[in-house]
Formats: sequence, C-alpha cells, structure tokens
Amino acid sequence: MKTMRIGEVAKQAKVSVETVRYYERQGLLKEPPRRASGYREYDDDTVALLRFIRRAKELGFTLKEIGSLMQLRSDASATQSQVRRQAKNKLAAIEAKITDLQRMRDALLLLLETCHGDGPAGECPIIESLQGSDLP
Repeated sequence: MKTMRIGEVAKQAKVSVETVRYYERQGLLKEPPRRASGYREYDDDTVALLRFIRRAKELGFTLKEIGSLMQLRSDASATQSQVRRQAKNKLAAIEAKITDLQRMRDALLLLLETCHGDGPAGECPIIESLQGSDLP
C-alpha cells in the first residue's frame, strides 16, 4: 500500500493541509502513523474520507453531523433510512434558513423603498427603522 505525506493527501482531496490537521483534531480522521522522520503517513482511505467530508460540508452538514454520517457509513448494521433521516433533517434546516433569508430580504427591500438617499444619515428612514422596535 502506497503512503503519502500530508501535502499530497490534501492536494488529492482538494483541501488544505491545515484542514487535514483540523479534522484530525476534531476526531473525524484518525491520527495516522508516523515515519521514523516524524512525517505522518496517509493512505488512499484518508483521501476518500476527506472527499466525503468536503462533499458533506458542501451540502451544509456540520462537522458533528458529518461525524454521525461517517459512523453510519462504517456501521454494518446501519440502514439507509437512518442516512435518509439525517439528510431530510438537514434539508428541513436549510429550508427554514431560506425562509428566514427571504423574510430578511423582503424587510430590507421595504426599507430601501423608504430611503431615497438624500439628506443627512441621521434622518434616514432605514436608520430610524433600525432604532425602532419593529422592522417591516
């Protein structure tokens, strides 16, 4: 089995060396064995795990959620329904966040309609609204 140093693993997984070290500290990756020179020795499995983590992060999963998915991935008794449940929960959280962002966008659009950009900032309807108790 071919072993690699941290830079090569990071390059193949398209992450930084610091990211590899961070995931080790967080327990997502096991600390690899070291050569006599002190360099860490990684294998292809580490590259696959790093890619898994990177893709899960791209979908919005937190490191804690990724750890849970990794446990399911390696548990022979785990079921697809368990993985699906986690994905559905993440989707629900993303949809709630989208709803919140749309609400914020709509409120800002209303505020922008009230401010024409002329006059002192202290008299700006946006500033006045932010100082009040309710936003549109």
